[in-house]
Amino acid sequence: MRSAKRRELVEGTGDRGRAARGFGDDLPRPIAELFARRGWKPFDFQMRAWSAYLDGGSGLINAPTGFGKTWAAWLGVVMEGLAERGDVLRATEGVKKRGVRAAAAPVRAIWITPLRALASDTGHALLEPVQELGLNWTVELRTGDTAQSLKRKQREQLPTVLVTTPESLTLLLSYPEARERFATLRCVIVDEWHELIGTKRGAQAELAMARLRAFVPGLRTWGVSATLGNLEQAKDVLVGSAKLGVPEPVLIRGQLPKELDIRTIIPKDIERFPWAGHLGTRCVEQVIEAVRGANSTLLFTNTRSQAELWFRRLIVEAPDLLGSVAIHHGSLDRKLRGTVEGMLAEGRLKCVVCTSSLDLGVDFAPVDQVLQVGSPKGIARLMQRAGRSGHQPGAKSRVLGVPAHAFELVEFAAAREAAAAGKIESRTPVELPMDVLVQHLVTMACAGGFVEEELRAEVRSAYAFGNLLDEDWEWAMQFVRQGGPALTAYPHFARIRQREDGRWVIADDRMARMHRMSIGTITAESSMSVKYMSGRTLGHIEEGFIARLPVGAKFVFAGKVLEILRVRDMSVFVQRARSKTGIVPRWDGGRFSLSTQLSAAVREKLEEASRGVYDSPEMKAVRPLMELQAMKSRIPRPDELLIETVTLGRAYNVFLFPFQGRQAHEGMGALLAYRWSKRKPISVTATVNDYGIGLSSDEPMRASEQEWRELLTTDGLLDDLLACLNASNLARRQFRDIARIAGLVLPGFPGTPKPSKHLQASSEMFFDVFEEFDPDNLLMDQARREVLESQLELARLRIAMEAAGTQKMVMLEPDQLTPLSFPIWAENLRATTLSSEKWADMVRKMVVELEDASDEEKPKRGAGKRRGRRRVPR
Repeated sequence: MRSAKRRELVEGTGDRGRAARGFGDDLPRPIAELFARRGWKPFDFQMRAWSAYLDGGSGLINAPTGFGKTWAAWLGVVMEGLAERGDVLRATEGVKKRGVRAAAAPVRAIWITPLRALASDTGHALLEPVQELGLNWTVELRTGDTAQSLKRKQREQLPTVLVTTPESLTLLLSYPEARERFATLRCVIVDEWHELIGTKRGAQAELAMARLRAFVPGLRTWGVSATLGNLEQAKDVLVGSAKLGVPEPVLIRGQLPKELDIRTIIPKDIERFPWAGHLGTRCVEQVIEAVRGANSTLLFTNTRSQAELWFRRLIVEAPDLLGSVAIHHGSLDRKLRGTVEGMLAEGRLKCVVCTSSLDLGVDFAPVDQVLQVGSPKGIARLMQRAGRSGHQPGAKSRVLGVPAHAFELVEFAAAREAAAAGKIESRTPVELPMDVLVQHLVTMACAGGFVEEELRAEVRSAYAFGNLLDEDWEWAMQFVRQGGPALTAYPHFARIRQREDGRWVIADDRMARMHRMSIGTITAESSMSVKYMSGRTLGHIEEGFIARLPVGAKFVFAGKVLEILRVRDMSVFVQRARSKTGIVPRWDGGRFSLSTQLSAAVREKLEEASRGVYDSPEMKAVRPLMELQAMKSRIPRPDELLIETVTLGRAYNVFLFPFQGRQAHEGMGALLAYRWSKRKPISVTATVNDYGIGLSSDEPMRASEQEWRELLTTDGLLDDLLACLNASNLARRQFRDIARIAGLVLPGFPGTPKPSKHLQASSEMFFDVFEEFDPDNLLMDQARREVLESQLELARLRIAMEAAGTQKMVMLEPDQLTPLSFPIWAENLRATTLSSEKWADMVRKMVVELEDASDEEKPKRGAGKRRGRRRVPR
């Protein structure tokens, strides 16, 4: 709808300039009354979004959590419907009186959500104004949880509004009738766009939207996003390449004041030699006090393991909270999670211990406060979680940090200042994921076929494939046509064929059925159902964890201690154990890396401490630790690279502190160990955390400043990384996910997934075949690229090593471990100690020894002059 129609809608609201600013006081009468009944007044950013939509535009809406982004994206569609239906309210009332049901409107809008768990809440939110305004629209869900009967019905007739996921939308587009079914579509709205951009799911959504724009050239594309640093780029990724005659996409920002209260629990006792994870449970009394002092609390942890531990700890330390505390994470059964969400929304729970499973979308207005256990590792993540409280305009969002070790006090203080300054992380878009393209080609072949030149132009209109070369396209076509050079002899890999009219179609109906069962880009460790003998399912747990446990073993899951009775197929049958303790499962993907923005903010706080500035409760609490670091060594400034050399008995240790995050340090540590071994035939072990790298050997590692700069050079960086990391093995593991997405291996049939070891074996076989017979295979290149870019953060690694070339090197030899080096030493000890209890005892013993040694020469406050002796290079 162009501006003329919009002016009709608001009964002559004035010139084009006024339209660009918003509706003013001339909202459509039904919409004005809708707001009036709630006692609300539209925000300016909402009216600008509605105006842009009604002018035929597309764009991205950004505003703080709880300020009405959903209605900003949705009511423009509703207004358009009101204008086209005339006096809808009176007509609908007449239909009801006659007892006749009007025919539902054809499909008009698609709402894409990143989580199917959010679909139900989203559907209710969209349906509410539709019903209140009398529009005869249907709103239905289409996700993996949707009943088969409804899915069959949707194949014949789509609802007016479809709430779906990228995977389910792509599945609908795989049927030949898709063009006809979506012919009346007006817009696509993508919720929580910041969660999709930068992922293969986002690339899949881009391709789906490109297909819909091919069906409906005037289709409008809108996105909704909260915390994101690169909003302009995110907008461009969302809408793809613009066509002639289509309005330029807009970025609409709701610059609204959202009060964010970030505080931190200060532990009663803070050790000057911190070690990861040790301090958190010391705060349990203060956490319980905070939970009791609020009506409702979300206690966020970074991992599912932490969630299980904290839930158990809360109910053990505070039995009176039993029944009013619940647990929520992605491995629990959907029904259990739904029950918890319902109880929280109804105000029947005091606290929910959760993970990122409650980060997004669900509106829990009753939540008073948020607790964050451990560093959030990112500013955007902390702001997102804080927004779960005070989830309405004008309400204050509160988050209380619970440090897991002393340095996390610094991270919370840094995150608060960075959030206030608006320093939010960006999400880098995915470019040229060839496995996603291969899957898309087969999907389009299923959908009645495609003309090659037309589809190539369509694919290139998606941001992810805007730089697709002709030779890359030809490779992808050959791969789905015959499996590439290595698989030509196997008919099974000839997935598409060309008809006489030139269209490429799916090879046969069986191939189409198999492909549709594997559409999507979500890949994960194969999981097993956790069930009672009665058949009741508690959730899912990773197969690799259960494979290590015998029958009779006890583990913690869903807040309960369970005993394994038997393991059959892909299910583990359990009963409640009498024991109060058990093994806590470890899930993959639980170790976040400190973001670039938060790393920089931490360095700023350390720089202040080096000048004796301690201006927050957190920094005042860690002042003794900082002063000890300054006395024994140095507090590194942003323009410095601190290198500490410490000898402990027969162990020689070197610690470097680039502050580039765990993942970048893993690659950097392996690289340094490799280069050391090339200089001198010694064995070097690398251990890392978010702040630094520890190198240990049973022989001295002495180097001058110039030699360190040579070790840290970026010359030959990629070749040395590939050599030292056994990159072929890492890429082989990464290739499993790529092979699954590209359709080389199938995850199994619904309800009977293949074990992960079978998928790994199959994918490794393909990897070996391609390595020998098809070395130029682009999927192989992608696997290596993903290892370097995603697992090792090659860009940050390169930045750290380039900085080492210009930073001032501060090389010291402290007489003992320092507060900065101690956590890395403890991590190295953990890796070489079989028993976790023995490891903890050894760490505690070392803490006592270091504290005793430090007490003998306590620094005077503000002195900070004593240093470890500066080593003279040999």
